[in-house]
Amino acid sequence: MGRIAAPPFQSRSARPTGERMTYREFLERFDDGRHVEWINGEVVEMPPIGEDHDRLDLFLLRLLGEFLEHHPVGVLRHDPFNMKTGPDLPGRAPDVLFVANKNLKRLKKTYLQGPADLAVEIVSPGSKAIDRGDKFYEYEQGGVPEYWLIDPERKSAEFYRLDKKKRYQLHPADSDGVYHAAMIHGLWIRENWLWYPFPLLSTVRREWNL
Repeated sequence: MGRIAAPPFQSRSARPTGERMTYREFLERFDDGRHVEWINGEVVEMPPIGEDHDRLDLFLLRLLGEFLEHHPVGVLRHDPFNMKTGPDLPGRAPDVLFVANKNLKRLKKTYLQGPADLAVEIVSPGSKAIDRGDKFYEYEQGGVPEYWLIDPERKSAEFYRLDKKKRYQLHPADSDGVYHAAMIHGLWIRENWLWYPFPLLSTVRREWNL
C-alpha cells in the first residue's frame, strides 16, 4: 500500500501573511533575515524559536564548521537561507543545511536551487507539526538524502536517510550513542554532544583526532 500523501499546509504554529507572490518575488522582497518561508505561493511567518533551539543551532554551526574547516568537503548555510528542492515544492529555510562540493552549482546568491545533501531541523514547541509532518514529506519528496530532526526539549535525535525507494528510513545512533553521518564523509557525533551544556570544541577535536 502506498504512503498517504501529506495534508495541505495547515499548521497553526505558523502564520500565513496573506501575501501571495512568485518564488522569485519572495526571494527579492524577503532578503532581510526575516523568519519566513514560501508555501503554496504564499508568504508564511514561521513560529519564533526558544532559547534551547537557539543555543543548539549556534552549537551545531560551530561543531559542523569545525569539522569542515579540517575536512573541506562542502559548505554550510543556515536559516533564513532558503532551499527550493523542486518546482512544485515550497521554499523552506532549514535551521542548518550542508551542500557537498560536487553540488555547489546548486548554491545561488540567496537560495539553494535543489536539495541540500543534509538538512537539519531543530524542534521548537511551535514547530513540531511542521518539522515532523510538512517538512519531513517535502524533504523526502524533494530528494534531501539525509535529514536530522533534533528535539532539545526531549533530548531526542532522529537521523533519517533516503532508501532505494526514495523514502526516509530511521538510522539510529549505535549502542555507544554515536551516529555516523551519511553525507558528510568521515563525520560522526555523539548524541550527548547535542544536549546543553555542550562539550568544549577542544574536547570534540581530540575525539576527532583533529
